[in-house]
Amino acid sequence: MSSAISTAASRSGPIPFRKMNGLGNDFVVLDARQSPLAISEDQARAIADRKTGIGCDQLIVMEQSPTADVRMRIWNAEGGEVQSCGNASRCIADIVMAETGITSATIDTKGGFLTARKAGPLMVTIDQGSPRFGWKEIPLSEAFADTRHIELQVGPIDKPLLHSPSVVNVGNPHCIFWVKDLDVVDLAKVGPMIEHHPLFPERTNVELAKVVARDHVILKVWERGAGLTKACGTAACAVVAAGYRLKLIDAKCRVTLPGGDLLMAVNEDNGHVLMTGPVAYEFDDVLPAGLLAGLPE
Repeated sequence: MSSAISTAASRSGPIPFRKMNGLGNDFVVLDARQSPLAISEDQARAIADRKTGIGCDQLIVMEQSPTADVRMRIWNAEGGEVQSCGNASRCIADIVMAETGITSATIDTKGGFLTARKAGPLMVTIDQGSPRFGWKEIPLSEAFADTRHIELQVGPIDKPLLHSPSVVNVGNPHCIFWVKDLDVVDLAKVGPMIEHHPLFPERTNVELAKVVARDHVILKVWERGAGLTKACGTAACAVVAAGYRLKLIDAKCRVTLPGGDLLMAVNEDNGHVLMTGPVAYEFDDVLPAGLLAGLPE
């Protein structure tokens, strides 16, 4: 295939896809800009299944947008449609820039309008916009006057293992625990409990963040609807936004995730969070003919 993905066909014909990743956070990308493609939760789960499907953290569908170069829709591996995915945004921006030959792109998502620019070979910078800190914007199910730290803890009441997280929305909700030891809890066990905590009506992503210097944070992520991931772009954005607000880090910061590093910055003029990181093309193929058979539209 060329740099552009072939147009997705109807359900009765072959459906091309492209496999991509950002720091190991991997995606199946479908192009529905010319032929609309309906995706159900069952179908998203079938494609994302690593044993019986293609396998991915998120399914991404590109659509036409009246206001941007492309509209990006996102389904997590469990099948639910979500608002934002920072690593996928870089991948989609790179596809669009390769098609057009220009060094910038705009992306319309449920989490907001994004702008992107080429930062080097297979490197893209995304302007994630302004973080939202109000409790209704995150959203939370009860009011908190100060979301820099909220009342939530894990472990014994008199000696909690995790407590007082920061919360922020950067296109999707995040709950950040600032820790000295990233192994203080098993995030694979604790993450689902916090994701589904009644305090988060739309569920939440969960981060353990260790500040090792004012320009370096190490991060572990439980991603809403996907579980433990090698990288999460919006988690890096959330941690930098919250950390800068708490004066824990500088305006420019490197965030290290299990899959590698993202270079982050807070624009001190408008408060926008900027993320720079790599894009990887894995392979192009078509969905197996029987993969979506028998699943509801």
